[in-house]
Amino acid sequence: MRVISGTYKGRILKTVKDLSVRPATDRVKQTLFDMLATRLEMDEATVLDLFAGSGGLGIEALSRGAAHVTFVEHDEDAAQYIEQNLQMLGCEDRTSLVETDAMSFVHRCKDSFDLIFADPPYLFAETTDLPRLIFGQQMLKRHGYLLIEHTTDIQFESTELYHAGPEKRFGRTIVTFFRYHEQE
Repeated sequence: MRVISGTYKGRILKTVKDLSVRPATDRVKQTLFDMLATRLEMDEATVLDLFAGSGGLGIEALSRGAAHVTFVEHDEDAAQYIEQNLQMLGCEDRTSLVETDAMSFVHRCKDSFDLIFADPPYLFAETTDLPRLIFGQQMLKRHGYLLIEHTTDIQFESTELYHAGPEKRFGRTIVTFFRYHEQE
């Protein structure tokens, strides 16, 4: 897995060898960040990489100018690789690594972010609850975006709290963008 653009372009990132995490492919990262480029100013953005896994999405955001990224990862091995990658890149001062269950973090979080990536395990039972919780707790700044990676069997609808869409499909995977209604 590598960083595809920005300050750390081409740097190879370490990740766990088993299938406990699904690092975002270069194609997925490129597409998502291209879509974000017309929607969100990455320079000086605060980012949350929830269910961080290898940390690839958050590190890509740092490489593209994000001011700070908070990584949340429950798996001890994956968290150690994130820490090693941040040390290798020399960007620890622009990051926080929280080793906890993502839902516990969401329930107690008092911060708000410009961009939130959520890439839960495919079998995670609470994926459909994430937008309601994140928007309900105002974890996302008014101009921000939440991106959730999920399987094709999950469909999100807009609510009074948020607008769901656009969606981008990558084989069996979909990434849905969420934002506040007034951004339309």
